[in-house]
Amino acid sequence: MEGLKVLFEDNHLIAVSKPAGVLVQADDTEDRPLSDYVKFYIKERYNKPGDVFLGTIHRLDRPVSGVTIFARTSKALTRMNKLFQQREVQKTYWAVTKERPEPLEGHLVHYIDKDRQRNVAHASIRPRHKDAKKAELDYRLIAEVGDQYLVEVNPKTGRPHQIRVQLARIGCPIRGDVKYGYPRPNQFGNIHLHSRSLSFIHPVKKEPVTIQADPPEDEVWSLFSQIWE
Repeated sequence: MEGLKVLFEDNHLIAVSKPAGVLVQADDTEDRPLSDYVKFYIKERYNKPGDVFLGTIHRLDRPVSGVTIFARTSKALTRMNKLFQQREVQKTYWAVTKERPEPLEGHLVHYIDKDRQRNVAHASIRPRHKDAKKAELDYRLIAEVGDQYLVEVNPKTGRPHQIRVQLARIGCPIRGDVKYGYPRPNQFGNIHLHSRSLSFIHPVKKEPVTIQADPPEDEVWSLFSQIWE
């Protein structure tokens, strides 16, 4: 991965813009994860000997891009995990969908369960079994160009594949997301879902923090570039 883009850093936290296609944390594929690149950056920039501590606070799916935050200390990791668990982190995503959502904005509630063998989530109006988790999000259409629709999403929970499966459930699969109903993949296997921003109270400094990342440069995202430029 070339050109790690650091969005925020201090002694406690570091946030970077994750490219689509890169893992956040190592898995069975043995592909090099984003966490390794961040550790290398810290080691080089601060001339740190030995192993670098880096705590993974949250994860983005591999084909998703955008803001990803890590903890540089165990104290920050514990406190940030608590903020996420208590839903005190405001998360904003942007998605380009196949259809215009109807209504144009709304609040979605589903129950999600995941088939871990197939790595596919299912969303239903009522829980299908006792392990199903309640998932909530707010969405609104913020722009459209031709047959491309830019939807802003604020998830209230953090379930597996939540945004992808909930938007698909209302007939708005995300561009490139063949797993959840888009008819064809994107050229490089990414999907047009982007973690636009995270806002929270800093776990140590107790100051408000907002971290945001612009979407990747490609033909589809560029249709909406006037929104963030």
